[in-house]
Amino acid sequence: MACMIMPVMLMAQPETPIEEWTGRTILFIGAHPDDDGGSHGTMAMLQANGNEVYVMLLTTGNVGTGDPTMTRDRLSKIRRQEEVDALKELGIPEENYINLGYTDGMVEFADKEEVVKQIVWWIRKLKPTTMMAFDPGYGYQQWHKADHRAAAYLAVDAARAAEWRLIFPSQIINEGLERHSVTDYLFYSTTANASNTTVDISEYAENKVRSLSKYISQFTSAFNNYVGPNLSDLPGNEGEEFMKRMRTRVFERGAVDGKPTERFRYYKGAPDGAGSRRN
Repeated sequence: MACMIMPVMLMAQPETPIEEWTGRTILFIGAHPDDDGGSHGTMAMLQANGNEVYVMLLTTGNVGTGDPTMTRDRLSKIRRQEEVDALKELGIPEENYINLGYTDGMVEFADKEEVVKQIVWWIRKLKPTTMMAFDPGYGYQQWHKADHRAAAYLAVDAARAAEWRLIFPSQIINEGLERHSVTDYLFYSTTANASNTTVDISEYAENKVRSLSKYISQFTSAFNNYVGPNLSDLPGNEGEEFMKRMRTRVFERGAVDGKPTERFRYYKGAPDGAGSRRN
């Protein structure tokens, strides 16, 4: 059995270590502002190493709050600014942030053809060499909460559709885009036994701490009582305690040999086989 498994696992590794990637276009697809947080070290490294990183989120995050005075419109604006500020800490410019504008928690009920069509448009526009997305599962269906579950499949479905010129042909005929094939993937939020690639983010761990600290409306008491966008707006010494918690999250959780890391399931090939153990 081991002899049969090892070649598959070895083949799954990137030929060039992710730390050495350069000249690539990377498209991250998630559901909400902050879904990219667990990958921020890798994203900062890729951007610094001469790659172009784009972040596409399907929703504005306009529902996730416990604050009884918050409105959807206000929260949408807050979460956009938090995401833009977080990406700035990674060296990713605001113009590389794409949001499709769907309502938080409702992606599964949206018109899936329309969602895929929009993602396909951006894939054909940006021509990414690498896609980062929620892991749909490897030989099984991986459970994710609402929106994450939908985003996992919509991303890969869109990658498959983008390579066929007769799917959404008006994008090609009328808008001058071209079919495009995404052939390698970094799947995040995967199960521990499915991840096959570990990225050393030591040089960018501080960037990640600072970027995570921007999601005040989600990770602090501001979730229930939003009082402002700054750590100093939080009551008492919560801002300081929050930063300590983020540092522990980055430097200790998932550390390997004392080094902060991020883990992914790397896959190379046609999107059709992204979740198949047969590849």
